[in-house]
Amino acid sequence: MSATVVSGVVVDSWAAKSRVRNAALIVGLTAFTALSAQVSIPLPFTPVPLTLQTFAVLAGAAALGAERAVLAQVLYITLAVAGAPVLAGGAGGREEVIGATGGYLLGFVVASYVVGRISAAGASTKTSTTALAYVAGSLVIYSLGAPWLAYVTGNTLAWAIVNGVVPFLIGDAIKAVAAGAVLPAAWKLTNPK
Repeated sequence: MSATVVSGVVVDSWAAKSRVRNAALIVGLTAFTALSAQVSIPLPFTPVPLTLQTFAVLAGAAALGAERAVLAQVLYITLAVAGAPVLAGGAGGREEVIGATGGYLLGFVVASYVVGRISAAGASTKTSTTALAYVAGSLVIYSLGAPWLAYVTGNTLAWAIVNGVVPFLIGDAIKAVAAGAVLPAAWKLTNPK
C-alpha cells in the first residue's frame, strides 16, 4: 500500500477558497507578524533585536502558501512605512524600514515565497521537511538581512554575520522545531487517518 502524497497548504484543506477568506488570512498573518515583532529583546551589541517574527513569517508562509504569505508581508512593510507601530518595539516609519533591519524585512517577503512554495509541494505535512523549509526560509532572510546590516552600519559583512546572524541561530533552531511540530499536527487534524 502506498502513502498518500499531500500537496497544497494546510489552510486550503479547511474550507473552500474565496476572496474574503483569502483577505482575512492575509490580514491575519500581517497582524500575527506585527504581534510577534512586539515580543522583542534588544541585544546590546547589534541593532537587530531578538523577536518571534521569523516564526510568524515562516510558519505563516507554510500554512497559507506563497501568494497569501507574500501579500501579508508586503502589507506588513507597507504599514510600517506608513508609520504604524508594527515593527519591533512598536517602531514604524520609513526610516525604520530602510534602517539596519531593512534587509531582514525584505527577506520576509522572499522567504515567504520560498517557504510557501516548498510547503505547497507537501513539505509541511512532516516534521522533518517542515523544519527544513523553515531553515531554507531563515537562510533567505539572513542572506538579505546581513549584507544590508553591513551596508547601513558601515561594517564588514563578517561583522554583520557575527552580530546579525550568529546570535539568532539557536533561537531559529528552536523555532524550526516548533514549526516542525505545529504544522504536521494541523494537517493531522484536517485529515485524521
